[in-house]
Amino acid sequence: MHRFNITQPAAILLEAAGPLPVLLAQLVYIGQPLLDSVVPEGKWEEIANMLDDNAERQAFAEYLRRGGQE
Repeated sequence: MHRFNITQPAAILLEAAGPLPVLLAQLVYIGQPLLDSVVPEGKWEEIANMLDDNAERQAFAEYLRRGGQE
């Protein structure tokens, strides 16, 4: 995300999208067998879990706003 300079828009989308991230999480869960051929196994599940959990989603948005620094 840093390479494409989309960290701030991604953070805003994660915070303001309402139920959209939960829907995206469900799509990732359904498509996981296909997605695993593109990304290392288990990474999509981590992304889906983050999208599905409001606290994790907010924490990730804050992480993006800080520029990826702990």
